[in-house]
Amino acid sequence: MAVFKMRGSLLPLCFLSLLCFLSGSGVTAQGTFNWASYYGNHMVLQQGPHRAVLWGYGEVGATVNVSAWGAETDGFYSTTVYEGYDGRGVWKVTLQPTAAGGPYQFQGVHDNQGMLQWILLKDVMFGDVWVCSGQSNMEFTVRQAFNASYAIAEAADFPDIRLFTADLVQSDKPLYDLDKILQPWSVASSDSVGGADWKYFSAVCWFYGRDLYNHLGYPIGLVATSWGGTPVEAWSSPTVLEKCNITNSHEESEDLQYAGPEVGGPSGHSVLWNAMVHPLLNMTITGAIWYQGEANTGHPDTYSCSFPGMIDSWRKEWYMGSGGQTDPYFPFGFVQLSTTGKPSDTGMGFPAIRWHQTADYGYVPNPAMPNVFMAVAVDLPDAKSPFGSIHPRDKQDVASRLVLAARAVAYGETDVMFHGPRPVSVSVDASTKNIDWIYPKDMNITVKSKDGFEVCCSKDLSQCDMTSKEWSPVPIVSSTSYSITLQLSQDCWEDVTYIRYLWKQWPCDFQECAVYSAENDLPEPPFFGCMLEPDKKPPC
Repeated sequence: MAVFKMRGSLLPLCFLSLLCFLSGSGVTAQGTFNWASYYGNHMVLQQGPHRAVLWGYGEVGATVNVSAWGAETDGFYSTTVYEGYDGRGVWKVTLQPTAAGGPYQFQGVHDNQGMLQWILLKDVMFGDVWVCSGQSNMEFTVRQAFNASYAIAEAADFPDIRLFTADLVQSDKPLYDLDKILQPWSVASSDSVGGADWKYFSAVCWFYGRDLYNHLGYPIGLVATSWGGTPVEAWSSPTVLEKCNITNSHEESEDLQYAGPEVGGPSGHSVLWNAMVHPLLNMTITGAIWYQGEANTGHPDTYSCSFPGMIDSWRKEWYMGSGGQTDPYFPFGFVQLSTTGKPSDTGMGFPAIRWHQTADYGYVPNPAMPNVFMAVAVDLPDAKSPFGSIHPRDKQDVASRLVLAARAVAYGETDVMFHGPRPVSVSVDASTKNIDWIYPKDMNITVKSKDGFEVCCSKDLSQCDMTSKEWSPVPIVSSTSYSITLQLSQDCWEDVTYIRYLWKQWPCDFQECAVYSAENDLPEPPFFGCMLEPDKKPPC
């Protein structure tokens, strides 16, 4: 047993039963010594090869010793409290790389000129820590999703998944620690997973963690920090907004159909970056997943800059905040938006945002978004959702698609087909007025509908933008295992320059878009590109 010296005597850890009781119950002895707000019993710390960080508060100049003991190894770390944010004493230790597993305990001892204080963390696991963020579709809870009763009942079968939810806070300046916590670290159970609507726990975050755990088999920590009805500008640092020349806060799009507490979510620049992301930067993490964009559909043009910029900023700041322990290019996954309204709606905000979510490439990873993965949700609408069609209840398919992509991009599995069909070439037959849309021959496709493709027939290329009316449908008339043939109209074939796919607010019914991969039943994502060079970004 580790021992400490106090005024000339050697005393074992937890030598006073009262102090041990207080520490174990999450209550600290009198004074300023404590863990940071988001450390607690039952938490998950990031496994090796990255090194987890523990930090907290104390008296400036005092010595803090942290002892670890548990599953396989013991450890001892010592540091000195320094003057940190807002003059408050802060201490930090970086643990040695630790393999997945547990449980572990960590005890901190604060020595301020011989006056000792103890704090304790119990039942700590090492595994992968994922941050889940965004607006209402990330805040949307397990209880609100399809098959909620079953999902909540089975949660107790996953005790190695641990959950944490930040409360809703905004700030005009960066906070060093979370101001409020909605759900402290909790072992997965019917209570911790099945909280109240819009409270905890996030459905996409839970199903992602559950499916990831089923594949990896070691502890997963899920940190939910989201707020409904919020634009990307609220989650972005001032540096990103300045780079993208975003100078004014935007109001939410008037055509969105909200049904929940996200109405009136804060839209001020950087206010959620300051209060709900910046405080987490000292935490070592594996990566992040993101479900947001609906609040930007009324002003989509800057999203192709602000969203990739936000990802780059988060990565840089997390790397620096964790002392280089979080990967500077950590994997980042997102959900490409589903839809809202009804099939007849003609709004262009959703198609534009879906495209801009990929930095106008149509796929990820791409040169502007390395180590990024996505789940296409355009074919997962839910017109009957009691929470509004903007909140589809099928979060299980969203999460399973995210996990499939994460296995390939975040975990490097080379044998995983993680995306739907992507075109590699296109040709026009002048005699038949047909377009042959070619996919890789090693990817078999399934065609479920003839609709979804459109071409622009204007000689004036400026008329072939995302929102113009110079577009004509081109139905699928035949297909092979690796190609489709589109039929041009009689008066629309000589001047075809651009082609697009799924460019509607509500492009298809549930899992009934046109083209899917036969191997994984994933849809071809929305597309907007040059007719004869589908891999080239516009303008042609």
